Amino acid sequence: MSERDSATPVYGIAVAAELAEMNAASLRLLEQKGLLTPARSDGGTRRYSDDDVARLQRVARLRDEGMNIAGIGRVLALEDENAGLRGELEAERAESEALRRREAERG
Repeated sequence: MSERDSATPVYGIAVAAELAEMNAASLRLLEQKGLLTPARSDGGTRRYSDDDVARLQRVARLRDEGMNIAGIGRVLALEDENAGLRGELEAERAESEALRRREAERG
C-alpha cells in the first residue's frame, strides 16, 4: 500500500473540524475569509487534506494567542510566500549544483 500525499483531500468537513478541534462553522468562515481553500468533490462537498488540517491547527494556535482573522490571514500569507521562496531557492541550488557537477565531469 502506498503512502498518501499530505495534500490529498480525504476528510469531510466534520472530520477535519474534529481533527483541528474547531467546529464546522469555523471552517466555513475561514474558507469565506480566504484563509483556507479545501478541494471539492464532483458533488461540491468540501474535502480537506492533512495539509489543510495542519493549516487549521496553525490558525487555532494564532487565534489562541489573541490574533484576529485579518492578522492570521497576513501571517499565513507571509508563511506561504516564505515557503514558496524557500522552494525556489532550493530549486536554484539544485540546478547550480547539477551545473557544477557537469562542469567538473568535463574537467
